[in-house]
This record gives sequence, C-alpha cells and structure tokens, in this order.
Amino acid sequence: MYINATGYYVPEERVDNQHFLELNGLTSEWIEQRTGIKTRSKAKPEENVTTMGIEAVKQALSSLPYDITEVDLVIMASYSPFDTVATGGHVAQREFHIENAKVLYLSSACSSFINALEVVEGYFCMGKASKALIISADKNSAYSNETDPKAGHLWGDAAAAFFVSKERVTEKDPHILEIVTQGLGHIGKGPEGVQLRPGNGGIMMPEGRDVFIQACTYMPKNAVYLLEKNGYSINDLTYFIGHQANMRILSNIAKQLQLPEEKFLHNIEELGNTGSVSTPLVYAQFAKDFKKGDLICLTVFGGGYSAGACLIEC
Repeated sequence: MYINATGYYVPEERVDNQHFLELNGLTSEWIEQRTGIKTRSKAKPEENVTTMGIEAVKQALSSLPYDITEVDLVIMASYSPFDTVATGGHVAQREFHIENAKVLYLSSACSSFINALEVVEGYFCMGKASKALIISADKNSAYSNETDPKAGHLWGDAAAAFFVSKERVTEKDPHILEIVTQGLGHIGKGPEGVQLRPGNGGIMMPEGRDVFIQACTYMPKNAVYLLEKNGYSINDLTYFIGHQANMRILSNIAKQLQLPEEKFLHNIEELGNTGSVSTPLVYAQFAKDFKKGDLICLTVFGGGYSAGACLIEC
C-alpha cells in the first residue's frame, strides 16, 4: 500500500495547564512533569469529529495526485462519535461526491487509525477497493470531565486524513511495508483501563498505571517486531511516532530501545492526547520533512486494550 496524500486539522484554541488548578487541584508544574503536556487543543462547540475530518480532507486535496471521486473506500476512524448513524465517512462521501465508495465507521480506541489501515489492506487484497480515504478524528473535549484528577487534563481535539492506494501512483508515494494490530482485552486491567461511557461520566482512565505499563510494553514490542520481520534493526529507524498519550511513555520507550530522543516525533506538549488521531496527526504534520529512504514506525496502544503498528518507507 502507498500513501498518496495526507492532511490534518487542529483547532485554534489552546487550554493551558493553569486552567485545571481550580477544577481538579493539579498544578501546572505537576501536569507537565507527569505528562509532558503544557497546553491542549480544544474544538469549538460547533465543531465535531465530522467537521474537523472534512477540514483535514480539504487540506489533503491540494497534494492528491488523482481526483477524489476515484476513491472507492472511505473509513471513519474514531472513538468519540458525533453521530453514529450519519458518520463522518458518509458526510465526506456526500461533500466530495465520492459516489462509488463503500463507507464504514471503525472504532478500536486509540488504535482506530492503525486498525483502519489494516482493514484497507484487507479490502485491497480482496480486490474490492483500490483507493481509500481514512479520516481519523477525536473530539475528546465533548466527553472529558475536567474535574477528574486522573484524566480530565489530558485530552486534545484534532483530525487527520490519509489517502492510500493499492498500487503506487507517483514515485513520491511512501510505501506502507507492513501493519500489525492486536486485541488485548485479556491482559492487565483490559476493558476497565480506559472508558468512554457517554451517559455515565464520559471519558475516564481509572487504571492509568496499568495503561502506562502496557503501553511501555506493547508499543516498542510491535515496532521491533515489524522492523525485524522486514529485515531492519532498530538503528535503521529514521523516526519513531508513538501514540501521544504521555511524554513519560515515550521517554521510557526511548531508553528501552536505546534510540536518541531526536528520532521521536511528538506534539503532545502543545496538543495533549488527541486520541486515535495522534500518530497520523504527527505524521501529517511532519510529512513535508520526510526524505526518500526514511524509515518511519507508527505504534499505538489504546484502551480496551488494543495495540498496533505500521512501518513506512518513504
């Protein structure tokens, strides 16, 4: 599979750490020390995963090497839905006249984007699609409880759009070498680690310590697995893009893999934990800086639990 174009949308508003002192008693210094977050992005009340996703698609169109109407598969990947019937994928189909596409919604916590890539791979292998659009977006602020001292201060909002094809369209298209995903509901605290129950407290992380331990285990494990399976070593990796959940997780992984921190791309200090869009968002933000031959790994861990990774050669 090949990446033909990427785009992203980040709301303008930033909420700084000081905002939470009176809400949950956490100081700005404590939040930054424990998470690496200084500010987080916040969507406007009238914005949602669909509107943000549409804006991300519009940005990607400027570099798309074919007409968007050629897309024959649209996947909306998110765990924070605005509408579970008329999903962002269906709105995009109507907005951009993608009349001959299959459309579906996919949710697997913060692994949703990587799972969507693997679903696209499956459609391509079955011969049921050849060009796909993945829209990944989360509006965490729609569900977060800012008074919650465990997780209310973590969340950011954003969207990204990836156009992917079965065959190479241009010589500049990065090659997705391999994808791996895992359902991990059976390990650790599993489904109780992170929750989003719209009618009962919103998004919560009651088992943050367990989430930290599992993320520090599976994110590097899957990265190494993909590298070795494709004949590479960890030293061959140009950039590591991990799920933007906590800067301490990324620092822990850097020490485990003995990778210099400059190989770790991140935006968590400004945007917070943007959920399932965090890794594709980082990729899209830095895409213009990637050079031919660069080897990039996206690796994620999400509630449920779930995990996944993909290896990309530019």
